[in-house]
Amino acid sequence: MSNGARIDALLAGPVRAINIGLAGFARDLAACGAEVAQVDWAPPAGGKPELLAALERLAAMESAIAAANQAVIERVLAAEPVLAGVHRADELIPALAERRLVLHTGPPLGWREMCGPLRGAVCGALVFEGWAADLTAAERLAASGEIAFSPNHHHGAVGPMTGITTRSMPLLVVENRVGLAKGGGNRAFCALNEGLGKVMRFGGNDAEVLARLAWLRDEFGPLLGRALELAGGIALGPLIARGLAMGDEMHQRNVACTSLFLRAIAPSMAAGGGPLEKAFAFIAGNDQFFLNIAMAMGKSMLDPARGVAGSTIVTAMSRNGTEFGIRVAGTGERWFTAPVEMPQGLFFPGFSAADANPDIGDSAILEAVGLGAFAMAAAPAVAGFIGAGGFADALAYTRAMAEIAVARNPRWTIPALEFSGTATGIDVRRVIETGIAPAINTGIAHRRAGVGQVGAGVARAPLACFEQALLALGDAAGR
Repeated sequence: MSNGARIDALLAGPVRAINIGLAGFARDLAACGAEVAQVDWAPPAGGKPELLAALERLAAMESAIAAANQAVIERVLAAEPVLAGVHRADELIPALAERRLVLHTGPPLGWREMCGPLRGAVCGALVFEGWAADLTAAERLAASGEIAFSPNHHHGAVGPMTGITTRSMPLLVVENRVGLAKGGGNRAFCALNEGLGKVMRFGGNDAEVLARLAWLRDEFGPLLGRALELAGGIALGPLIARGLAMGDEMHQRNVACTSLFLRAIAPSMAAGGGPLEKAFAFIAGNDQFFLNIAMAMGKSMLDPARGVAGSTIVTAMSRNGTEFGIRVAGTGERWFTAPVEMPQGLFFPGFSAADANPDIGDSAILEAVGLGAFAMAAAPAVAGFIGAGGFADALAYTRAMAEIAVARNPRWTIPALEFSGTATGIDVRRVIETGIAPAINTGIAHRRAGVGQVGAGVARAPLACFEQALLALGDAAGR
């Protein structure tokens, strides 16, 4: 058939269209009865000249960047995280023993910039440590300049929501034991999960909150620490793999992993002695107990990637209720920040979006390591809980996140996706090229101190953070 005949045959049939870009054209064609296929497309980097120039400079170094990113992925996937113990914070973080220091979630900020729940948690911590007699005195002390503030991430730690860490609090210790016999390995820390209800991580600071913290410090923490010592630690990688197969994504759903952890630690807790009934009830009654363990695990896996020259992979995402910040392997300790966004989700009865605080917490370390929203397809039940839709929507989130990642973790697989590995290694370049911002499963705190959690939802990382990082990487490539 000649080309002319082919064209005649094409024009003789019904109109069939492929629309690329603006979906409005496809809707108009469909309304007229035409068969149309919509292809989502937008200019790379939103068409911004400075970002396109940075991408071009980085493209000229593709082989070097690919090698650097491969080195990062190898470090992350080779990690052997083990929950090894529980110790006082000032025994693990020297700076806490040296001065009146409060560690908080997210990138650096001062008292004046702190949101309501973060201020509430700080004041509660000052009373808890005996540095202030009551909350009123604590607020004056926090504003006086006599208290130092620093991000958890600067001290090898992470914390959920407000993320408050002070000297006497018990911290979970996760050891990344890869290369430990040869003097390698690293550690990461996270506070114990406080349980449900009114808690400091959501800005709670009343007598009930402080009493629970005291119990964690004086009874539960030492009991769990002894049990972990007797057990020789608990390997977390295999436990996560089982949790994914049982419906967890490790950020907003930790039911399976909490149960698996309790099953693993119970014999050693019983052998170690102590007040077991309350301890067992505490773990069993808190479906999110494993969250803090998973966060320390994520930190231990990603920290070895910091400072890999030329890498474009994200090593941390975190928010403090005011700003969102990311770190990138190739730029080391530097933060790239932008105003944090509001989470979108479902609210508990009696609350609405008007009550919500902007997104907050170090827990986005889980998405950075390939869990949470990146693994939502493993936990379709969580999609409904956070207002993200149904099973198809959970699959869509996970598939979209794979578009901005450079690898998959073969140890952590998702049954609903034919056991493909979780997407791992957020690439700054892919985020900018596609315009797909990392999604984060999150709890929603009330904007006022002391109220607590008011809902759960999905937040997006601000693209501005990734734009800044890309420009920095592009500048370095141009030198």
